[in-house]
Amino acid sequence: MSEPAKNPTAITAWHAHVYYDPKDPESRARAARLREWVEARFPARMGSWHDVPVGPHPGAMYQIAFSPELFPRLAPFLMLNRTGLTILLHPETGRPRDDHTLHAAWLGAVLPLKTETLPESED
Repeated sequence: MSEPAKNPTAITAWHAHVYYDPKDPESRARAARLREWVEARFPARMGSWHDVPVGPHPGAMYQIAFSPELFPRLAPFLMLNRTGLTILLHPETGRPRDDHTLHAAWLGAVLPLKTETLPESED
């Protein structure tokens, strides 16, 4: 018997992880410009700059956290304005490992995540 379809209402929030190279001033400047554009246009929560890998992330990045209602506007904005940066876009459903892997969308290169740092669920 097959597994039932997952209900999108399980998505409580979205995260976009914007990756940049902290040793490349141009990469960091593009990431800063994208951050400014998002802050000026969307009521999203901007995470801290991380110039070293944290959690499952393989490189420098910052996070943009936003509500499901913003997805139809913010996701296309990121797609069109990422200026060559890689972005991991994933839902928050209470299942961190699945959210970062099975349910993730990559804008740009797909980067290897350290999935062993992610719990199966938040329970």
